[in-house]
Amino acid sequence: MNSFYEDEGKFKGIFAWIFSTDHKRIGLLYLCSILVFYAVGVMLGFLMRLELMAPGPTIMKPQTYNAIFTLHGVIMIFLFVIPGIPAIFGNFFLPIHIGAKDVAFPRINLLSWWIYMAGAALAILSLFTGGGPVDTGWTFYAPYSLRTPVNVSLAVFGVFVLGFSSILTGINFVTTTHLLRAPGMTWFRLPLFAWGIYATAWIQILVTPVVGITLLLTLMERLAGVGIFDPLKGGDPILYQHLFWIYSHPAVYIMILPGMGIISEIIPVFARRTIFGYKAIAFSSLAIAVVGSFVWGHHMFVSGQSDLASVIFSLLTFLVAVPSSVKVFNWISTLYKGSIEVSPPLLYALTFIFLFSIGGLTGLFQGALATNIHLHDTYWVVGHFHYVIFGGTGFAIFAGLHYWFQKMFGRRYGRKVPYLAWTFLFIGFNTLYFPMLILGWQGMPRRYYDYLPQFHSLQFVSTIGSWILIAGLILMFGHLLYSLFRGEKDDVRNPWGGATLEWQIPSPPPKENFTEVPRVERGPYEYR
Repeated sequence: MNSFYEDEGKFKGIFAWIFSTDHKRIGLLYLCSILVFYAVGVMLGFLMRLELMAPGPTIMKPQTYNAIFTLHGVIMIFLFVIPGIPAIFGNFFLPIHIGAKDVAFPRINLLSWWIYMAGAALAILSLFTGGGPVDTGWTFYAPYSLRTPVNVSLAVFGVFVLGFSSILTGINFVTTTHLLRAPGMTWFRLPLFAWGIYATAWIQILVTPVVGITLLLTLMERLAGVGIFDPLKGGDPILYQHLFWIYSHPAVYIMILPGMGIISEIIPVFARRTIFGYKAIAFSSLAIAVVGSFVWGHHMFVSGQSDLASVIFSLLTFLVAVPSSVKVFNWISTLYKGSIEVSPPLLYALTFIFLFSIGGLTGLFQGALATNIHLHDTYWVVGHFHYVIFGGTGFAIFAGLHYWFQKMFGRRYGRKVPYLAWTFLFIGFNTLYFPMLILGWQGMPRRYYDYLPQFHSLQFVSTIGSWILIAGLILMFGHLLYSLFRGEKDDVRNPWGGATLEWQIPSPPPKENFTEVPRVERGPYEYR
């Protein structure tokens, strides 16, 4: 079996990995580190649900709860969801998809992973230094983040460092897509996953510096007493919200656009059809990236911004739903009258469409000015966010792992366990998060350690759902891990019948991907 895992020049063992400039190895380094952080984030979420299982104190005190939900948010957002798909699958497959031997800047690519690990280490170190774990929430809202005695400065600096990893990855992907496409690989022959990664890379480059500057200003205010966001020093806390959401709402599309690219790869393969509306899906990725960068103000409808600004941001919020709807329509149209094979990758992809659609619809409720006043800062927001991010990006990662597992590792996984794991995941996910939408509609505020007895039944159901969901996660990842070491070796290049370039090379791919640079005669969606 031809494998790129065997030799990396002068380095051996673990050093052959952590000093490798091979884009596939770097993708696998990200896969291992990101999944470890994900496991920690899931454990913290599990502890939160145990605390909220019944009114009153159960397993922790209020300060501990605040610290845990902050850590859960920081880990899941900055260490899992934002880097997840671009860092793992983007690194591994983007060069192969466009017929390149590597990314444009291999050493910078490795540096990105090192910076990611350094930022993660700083964020984790903040737990054990200063006045204790950060308790501000993952948004680090001023002025509380400026006054709390805990070690916010180190946590903020860790997130600042993580931003450099994101920017460098984006620069690498944009340059790779522009300069390293194989002969004949025109823009409209690019796989749709490459389009998703390309659009995401531009967001990473353009908006990540905004949050970097914001976090630096926060550090300056905490360490040097400069009055920027603290009203006691003449600062403006609303300015912090503007700067933070100018980055953090486009960051939602950093999270979801690559996932949409994965779904766009899986749907036509298992429907045995060409994708419906290739150019519409490609341009909708760019449209989401562009319009999504101008809707940050819908997080601030109740913060005191002008009525005119609120109306404009509300309109833009509804407009950004259009390109997302185009994708969903085209995916369903691709399935129409297709010869559908419901294999595990497609099952997870269909779940993405279902859950993301619920998340998108509930987001439109929040985009309407009148309903937003009622729903703002309630559990509705928590439910909506998880339907979009976990139901979207999370299930896209699961779909991508099952779709590309044989290509990445050259081993098969069993076909029965993924269906059982999916059953637990689907039931657990909806049992966990759908009650949150109802709780929010009833007025249950988010981020609260305790709640009124009237909310107990739904909180109890939600906690039971977390147990089912975690059982599904353990079953799914346990099965994939077992298959990685004990699964049947598979030399089949194209088990699913895909048409993109990764299916035309051995499994796992050789070190430089192709023995000779491929010449692309037609696009991957012209094959049926």
